[in-house]
Amino acid sequence: MALNRSNFLRLLIILSLGLSSCTSTSQKKDKAEKPNIIFILLDDLGKEWISCYGADSIQTPVIDGLAKNGMRFTNAYSMPQCTPSRVTLLTGQYPYNNGWVNHYDVPRLGHGGRYDPELNPSFAKRMKEAGYATCIAGKWQLNDFRLEPEILVETGFDEYCMWTGGENGGPSKDASQLRYWDPYIHTKEGSKTYKGQFGEDIFSDFIIDFMKRNKDNPMMVYYPMCLPHGPLTTTPLEPNAPREEQHSAMVRYADVILGKLVKALEDLKIRDNTIIVWTTDNGSGKPFTGYIDQKPVKGGKMYVTENGINAPFVVNGPGLVPEGVVTDALVDFTDILPTFCELADVAPNKNFKYDGKSFAPLILGKKEDSERDHIVALGGHFAMLENDRVVSAHDYRNRVLRDKNYKVFVDTTGTIYELVDLKNDFYEQHNLLHSKEAVHVNALQKFEKILTQMPKEDGDPIYRQIGGSFYDHPAEALNKVARQGKGARPKCPIPEGWEE
Repeated sequence: MALNRSNFLRLLIILSLGLSSCTSTSQKKDKAEKPNIIFILLDDLGKEWISCYGADSIQTPVIDGLAKNGMRFTNAYSMPQCTPSRVTLLTGQYPYNNGWVNHYDVPRLGHGGRYDPELNPSFAKRMKEAGYATCIAGKWQLNDFRLEPEILVETGFDEYCMWTGGENGGPSKDASQLRYWDPYIHTKEGSKTYKGQFGEDIFSDFIIDFMKRNKDNPMMVYYPMCLPHGPLTTTPLEPNAPREEQHSAMVRYADVILGKLVKALEDLKIRDNTIIVWTTDNGSGKPFTGYIDQKPVKGGKMYVTENGINAPFVVNGPGLVPEGVVTDALVDFTDILPTFCELADVAPNKNFKYDGKSFAPLILGKKEDSERDHIVALGGHFAMLENDRVVSAHDYRNRVLRDKNYKVFVDTTGTIYELVDLKNDFYEQHNLLHSKEAVHVNALQKFEKILTQMPKEDGDPIYRQIGGSFYDHPAEALNKVARQGKGARPKCPIPEGWEE
C-alpha cells in the first residue's frame, strides 16, 4: 500500500486507536493494582469483648471470620483515649509531635480548638491525591461543624455523614447529644435529627451507597463507628435488651454492621480487591468487665496498661492478605498513614515529619514481621486552656514503650519507674526494674536509649484559630479537670457529665 496522504491518515487513526486501547488497558490495570481500603474504628472496645481474642462472654462471628481468613495482630497499640488516638492515626505522628496529647472534645468545649488540615498531615489527603474516592461516616469531634461545615472536605474526604458530637457544652437533652436513636447527623445538606432511625444504620447505608457509586475506582472509606461508646442503649437487633445486657448488645450490633458492609462488598463484586482494617480507638469503658480465657479484664480506657492500649486489630483482604495468620508484629497507630500510602502507591507528604512505619509488606505477605523494634502509647485526660488556646496539660505526658517481651512505664519527668515482663505477667503487677538478670538489664537499657531520642517536651496542638465558638466552657473548670491525676499512672476521676 502506497503511503499517500489518504493511507497515511488511515495509519495514524489505527495507531491512535491502538495507543488509546493500551492507555485504557493501562488505566484499568492501575486501578486493579490499587486495593480499596475500608478502615473501621470502633469506639471504646478492648479485646475482652472480641471472641477471636479469647473473650468468654460474647460471640462476634463476623470479626472472628475476618480474623480466621485474614491476619490478627496481638501487639497493636492505640493511644489510651479518643482524641490522641484519632489524631495519631490521621497524621502518622505521636501525640508529643502533633500536639494532641490530651482529649479535647471540640464541639462541646469550644475555645476555637480544632484539627487544622493545612498544618497537620492527613491520610485522607494523600489517598485522594493517589486517585482514591474518599468517604467518612461516624464520629469525628475534632472540629465544630457549625463553624466549619466543610472541614471534612478540607481534610481530604469527598463525602461525609457524621454525628456532630455534643454541641451545647454539656450533658442535656439537646439533639446534638444523640448518636444512636434519633441521631443528630451532619452531611453536605447540613445537620438534622433523623427521627426513629439508628445512627449506625444511617452511617453504614451512606457508606454502601458511596461504594455503589464508586465501585469502578479505587476507594478509601474511613468508618469511625460510634458503637459501643456510651450512653448505653438498645439496638435494632435487640430492641428490648435490659440495661445490664445493653453493652454486650451494642458490641454485637457493631459486629452485625460489619457483616452488612462485607456483604455489600461481595454483592458489588469488589470484595477480592478490598482490604478491611478493623480496630478500636482505646480500651473499653471503665464500668465494663469482660473475660479473656476466664481471666477478668476491667475496661482500661485512659490507662496505659495493656487493657487500655493493646487494641484488637484485624486485617482482611481475600487474595491480598494471607489467611489464618496470627502475628506478634509490633505496630501502632502512627503506622496507619504510611501503610495506607504504600498500599495506594503514593509517598507521604514530604512537608511533614512522620513517626510511623509502613507495615504494608507484612499484610500483603511479602514480609513476616514489621520494621519496628518497639511501639509507644501516651495521652488522655483533658487538655488545658492558656490565653484561650488549647495546650497540653503536662510538659511531658507519662507514657509506655514496649517490645514483644517487655514494657516500661515512664513518668512525667521522663523517668522509667517500672519494667514488666508481658509474656509472664498478664496483669502487669511485678516490677522488674531493679532485677539483676541480664535479660532485664538489657531490656531496660534498650528503652532508656529510645527515651533519649524522644523530645524532652511535648508539643501543643497545632492550629490556626478561626474565631470564637458557639460554646466556651469556663476555662478554670476545664483546667481543674485537666490538673487531676498528675503522675505516672494517673487515676483521674472525671466529673459526671464530662465523659468523652
